[in-house]
Amino acid sequence: MRATVPARRRAARGNEGWAFPDLVVEVWGDAACFTRPELKTERVSYPLMTPSAARGVLEAIFWKPQFHYVVRKIEVLRPVSWMRVRRNEVKSVIRAQEVQRLQGDRRRRYDVEADRDQRSTLALRDVRYRIHAQIVVSPEALAGSAKFPPASEGKYREQLRRRVERGACFSEPFLGCREFSASFGKPDLGQRAVDFSDELGVMLHSIEYGPGGERYRWFRASVTDGVMDVPLEPLPEGSVAIVSPGWRADGAEG
Repeated sequence: MRATVPARRRAARGNEGWAFPDLVVEVWGDAACFTRPELKTERVSYPLMTPSAARGVLEAIFWKPQFHYVVRKIEVLRPVSWMRVRRNEVKSVIRAQEVQRLQGDRRRRYDVEADRDQRSTLALRDVRYRIHAQIVVSPEALAGSAKFPPASEGKYREQLRRRVERGACFSEPFLGCREFSASFGKPDLGQRAVDFSDELGVMLHSIEYGPGGERYRWFRASVTDGVMDVPLEPLPEGSVAIVSPGWRADGAEG
């Protein structure tokens, strides 16, 4: 996993080692679905936003390859309310090899209508969250180069704040599924988190991308008085079994 800041610098700081206060952004929407990994055929949402979904919202607002976000806390600002919907979904996941075959042979076709299935989704209704996060600049960007000056964490923080105030984003943020679009804005710090406490089990912490593909990292999630704290470090690798991704669109099993 990518290191956040050097341990000696963190130990010398306040705010649990962070140089700046948390960046705070509120997001809300009419519906959301943060699918539990053990229930993928029939989607069932966690009762609140996951750290990976929160990071996706922030990256839709503002992102540069020189830094990444570390989500530290998520607050639930509206009572948990559920709804059930049925949707037509594609049954399989297409592989990169099949995409290359489709691009290389114009006569080859993927029949999406034959690959559809109607599935049930247990989603959330009328949600609002407050995301607390930090920006971590990569060591290469901090050092700079002959072509680029050293990056500044403060500069990126101000850019995010200005974009949130203006309502600007690079792509439309969404709440778990792309059809559940999200609105965002400055936090209303006078609004308190709802009275909600629960043990949520294992939740996705982060995804690491490397030459060998994706690595999923997890943590044990719990909510206390409407607040879910996200640990800096996930559970040790191998402590959570990952289920098979299922059938692929080219007929091969994942």
